[in-house]
Amino acid sequence: MRKMKRIIKAIAGVSAAAGVLAFVKERAENFQNGHQPYGPYEKYIKRPLDAFLSAGALIVLSPVLIVTAALVRIKLGSPVLFSQERPGRDEKLFKLYKFRSMTDARDGFGNLLPDDDRLTPFGRALRSTSIDELPELLNIVKGDMSAVGPRPLLTEYLPYYTEAERHRHDVRPGLSGLAQVHGRNTITWEEKFAKDTEYVGRITFIGDMKIIFQTLIKTVKRSDIRVGREHVAGRLDKVRSLQEGEQGNERFVK
Repeated sequence: MRKMKRIIKAIAGVSAAAGVLAFVKERAENFQNGHQPYGPYEKYIKRPLDAFLSAGALIVLSPVLIVTAALVRIKLGSPVLFSQERPGRDEKLFKLYKFRSMTDARDGFGNLLPDDDRLTPFGRALRSTSIDELPELLNIVKGDMSAVGPRPLLTEYLPYYTEAERHRHDVRPGLSGLAQVHGRNTITWEEKFAKDTEYVGRITFIGDMKIIFQTLIKTVKRSDIRVGREHVAGRLDKVRSLQEGEQGNERFVK
């Protein structure tokens, strides 16, 4: 019992230290996007709380992370982690970390096969349970991401946002967000971005706690999850390019 208490105190101590460092760093940084925090929670508490919770989660979930990493290495090979640049707050690029979920299978010319062809049943299981997202806790500790916020999307999507939609980058991207608990991959891009901008305009402690709770429930139930070609919205760049082409054709006909 005493040993357990010491372990809990050690975890709490590490988490608290991460929270304090995050608070100090946040106060020293100066962001120029013009975003005004909704209240004291967003301005003073959200970032250190993110660091506190994510540091603790990394320690508590370390057995899951280790076992998953070993399985990825055995079933998919190395590297175990997939990393990719994504735009964060102020559209500043950062390196996002996930567990690898696809193989390096290539065609006869040495080109990588389409994503769906490289996604194995094991990879699908990682995605459907959201276990592949756990390394993003590192991004939260580092300050690249938040526990709750608009999801970090591909850099290729940046030219296709409307001015209103670009405000999703006024805050840190999140491990989960308002759009993720209101349809996730089963809603359109316009619906997702509407939820993102709604969240950015009103960030509260109660709101974040509700999103975290709803995320846990949906993860356990595996609801609103689509993998690969099952995504309803498709790729934003292709969808918006097609829409622009159709609008151009309409103007030409007129």
